[in-house]
Amino acid sequence: MGMHIVGQLIELIDQVGCADDLTLAMIEICTTLGFQFFALTHHVDIASASASAIRLHNYPSRWADYYDGNALGVSDPVHRASHTTSAGFRWSHMAGMIPLTAADKRLLALGSEHGIGDGYTVPANVPGEALGSCSFANQAGRPLPEAMLPIAQLAGTFAFECARRLWSVRTIDGEEKAPVLTDRQRDCILWAARGKSDWEISRILGVSEETVAVHIRQGCERYGVNKRTLLAIRALFDGTLTFTDILRR
Repeated sequence: MGMHIVGQLIELIDQVGCADDLTLAMIEICTTLGFQFFALTHHVDIASASASAIRLHNYPSRWADYYDGNALGVSDPVHRASHTTSAGFRWSHMAGMIPLTAADKRLLALGSEHGIGDGYTVPANVPGEALGSCSFANQAGRPLPEAMLPIAQLAGTFAFECARRLWSVRTIDGEEKAPVLTDRQRDCILWAARGKSDWEISRILGVSEETVAVHIRQGCERYGVNKRTLLAIRALFDGTLTFTDILRR
């Protein structure tokens, strides 16, 4: 029975051709799985985000207005928790995933007052893009459909990928592609991210200190930043570097 439902939901998502179609498909998925609400979103400040930022939901309008008006897409504890895992998780389990601040607890309580109770979030983190997720939720007091959560994991993954396909069509023509570093630029940035000075990097790579400085400066120019710390962060963000690269001895 479960695999039959999975096949139906994936087929439903595959037939989507526009954002309105995806909204209707997500509502049908919620009904099938036993949820009331959904949210497909990038974890950004929607008010100042570009046209390529994914944002689709059926949350109560008062809650959505408050959420967007206070730019909560960046600080939402649900979103932060989703950055620590690749598997779907219940919101009620977040305290074991990230430290919940007093502000986080107030936000969750306020969401409950607006009709949003427990939920289940499927992370959708793609290197080089804003982090994102697909969330399903129910009204406060209504339990999650435990037996359907594994199917929600699959449905959420396919739904977000569908949204990426649709929103890429909306991307403004001529938008800059992700920068590409040379191998030597990457090497220099990697060692800088490990805390090495230009002199130390020059000894490791067998080049002059001035050459190291040039490679790092050119990397900064390609990413449009002016500090090597920001350069390393951007390189981590788009997958040019990984935390394993930096922490490996």
